[in-house]
Amino acid sequence: MNYIRKITTLTVFVLLVAGLSACDELTSILSDREIPGRIPDEILIGIVLPFSGKYVEGPDDPTIQRYLNGFLMARDEINATQLAPPRLRFIVEDDQSTIEGALSAYNKLIHEDRVVAILGPASSTQVEMAFPVAETNRLVAIGPSSAAQGLSAIGDYVFRVNQPVDKIIPRGVRLTHERLRYQRVAKLVTSDDVYSTSADSLFAESLDAIGVEVLSTETSLLRAGDYTEQLTRIKALNPDAIFVSAQPLDMPDIMIQARQIGIGTDIPIIAPLLSSTEVQEAGDAAEGTITFTSWSIEAEIPKNKAFVRNFRAKYESEPNLFSALAYTSVYLLSHAISNAGSIESDAIRDALAETENFDTVLGSFSFDAVGDPVYDPIMLIVRDGEFETFE
Repeated sequence: MNYIRKITTLTVFVLLVAGLSACDELTSILSDREIPGRIPDEILIGIVLPFSGKYVEGPDDPTIQRYLNGFLMARDEINATQLAPPRLRFIVEDDQSTIEGALSAYNKLIHEDRVVAILGPASSTQVEMAFPVAETNRLVAIGPSSAAQGLSAIGDYVFRVNQPVDKIIPRGVRLTHERLRYQRVAKLVTSDDVYSTSADSLFAESLDAIGVEVLSTETSLLRAGDYTEQLTRIKALNPDAIFVSAQPLDMPDIMIQARQIGIGTDIPIIAPLLSSTEVQEAGDAAEGTITFTSWSIEAEIPKNKAFVRNFRAKYESEPNLFSALAYTSVYLLSHAISNAGSIESDAIRDALAETENFDTVLGSFSFDAVGDPVYDPIMLIVRDGEFETFE
């Protein structure tokens, strides 16, 4: 994926795969009737993702490729429904998995490329620093996947699509406790990552609220690779469950190493916002893992069923959580531009803030008062190598 490391323009508008245009679920988001003539023929949107650095496994990282494909598929669908301009055009920047890279990408997109809005970056650590840049410049920014607590409250021009940890973890802890009746647990957290520490804090509060004893909280660093020392100490405590707060790319190693040292599947690993990519990489070691998340490939939502079918046909691979979040982000932004009838930042911001019960692959979607999403979260468990609804 080196050729994607820094793409200044993506101007190829691909026709949808056979049968896509016939899907009843697809509608024209940007019609001639809805968009006044003063809007330019191309609406420039910035995309900020890590194509290099510590957040990716390498140039062909499957998670980031699926993430990017979610954006591209939504763009292509929207453009294909248009008989005439405007068209969406992406300018994609590599944030290099660093705060500095994210800030550089934001400043380039805002001051040089003059984009209408920015989608990304992916991680909460970067979003925490990049969102204030968008706010200062009065430009709309949407974080598709960032989930740490409080990031949308940074300002009026910033929004998020993924379920934040403060919405999914208290509920998830309560429901898993009701069904599993765990009383003594251990935690593992990546201590140098904003999302992970935010999730761990919510785990601690939620477990304390229902009277569950936390035997130990083990810490590690992002991309440590070896977690056996921490997991061995956890194993010696014989907990009823293990709560893990870590970036998705670290989760396969954690699950594999836990099983290798003898932590059985009877001791569930509970981690928020896992995707099928991590489950596939962990193989049998993922069995019994529980996640609180935003999307399921099996969700019986008409738009989701069409999305999964068309993604498989277009990319010959399975979509994952990040594909769905990226895809939804583009549709939310396009819907807001349509409702605003303008590409002015204030108008788009107001239209996003007023989004209510919008039909998406995640379900009926609204934004709350601070720009965080409102839709139904999902609880999943890995059985026989696949996610199933946790019941």
